[in-house]
Amino acid sequence: MTPDILCLGEPMLEFNQQPDGNYLPGHGGDTSNCAIAAARQGASVGYVTHIGADTFGNSFMGLWAAEGVDTTTVKQVSDAHTGVYFVTHGKDGHEFSYFRAGSASSRMGAADLPVEALQACKILHVSGISQAISDVAADAVFKAIRIVKAAGGLVSYDTNLRLKLWPIERARAVTHAAMAQCDIALPGLDDAEQLTGLSEPDAIADFYLDLGAKIVALTLGAEGTLVATPEKRERVKGRRVEAVDATAAGDTFDGAFLARLVAGDSPFEAARYANAAAALSTQGYGAVAPMPRKDAVDTFLAEGA
Repeated sequence: MTPDILCLGEPMLEFNQQPDGNYLPGHGGDTSNCAIAAARQGASVGYVTHIGADTFGNSFMGLWAAEGVDTTTVKQVSDAHTGVYFVTHGKDGHEFSYFRAGSASSRMGAADLPVEALQACKILHVSGISQAISDVAADAVFKAIRIVKAAGGLVSYDTNLRLKLWPIERARAVTHAAMAQCDIALPGLDDAEQLTGLSEPDAIADFYLDLGAKIVALTLGAEGTLVATPEKRERVKGRRVEAVDATAAGDTFDGAFLARLVAGDSPFEAARYANAAAALSTQGYGAVAPMPRKDAVDTFLAEGA
């Protein structure tokens, strides 16, 4: 049975710098993070990617199995490697260094897509990174979007702008073209300001609604999320915590938000829940380890009610 949510993109092994200067190994990659976050909220989730038939790839297969993420649409290949990245922390926040050129995921093309699974899912989640890693990957995402839309499914897109991967002009052209075909727009404020040239959150929400999105959830960091539909909009307050590492907070938001939409919540209810999940995820180091499970999010929400 095909999962309700399919996430497509590149998983990457993570080495996250600790206060003592050593690096903690873990798992990352924005859409993989999103899949795990959604699974931890109880959603039915699968992943679509190619990874290396190597130690790092095997590590991901073990992780997804442990987290309940379906790997039917994951393929391990022997002629390319699994990507790696490092996270360092300084006075200006966290910084990423990537070693992904020629990775298995970046070489997955449109002909490699699992068409039947895409046709059967309720929501496909992709991101700017899913498209930025190579031209072949960008084309694959466009085809995946068309397959899902033709079958009556929904498409979710997080801009996740990484200017180390592509110039801003190409990022604008590709992400705007993809967003024009998507139903759920999940931009972050900093990304959206660079991509749209706008600074007011309401104007940014209007921009993505005008492109065709049915739901826009513009994340505003600690200030929460502006949720907009063609009929209504609301600023959903964020939750305050003592944050130590914001790695994958946005991905946690995405996964929790999509999980609650599939469960039947309104976009505004889903954002309230996802804000809480994202806040909790900043209380530990790394992308995956600090992601909360549903019982922790429910307790946190109840404490703030």
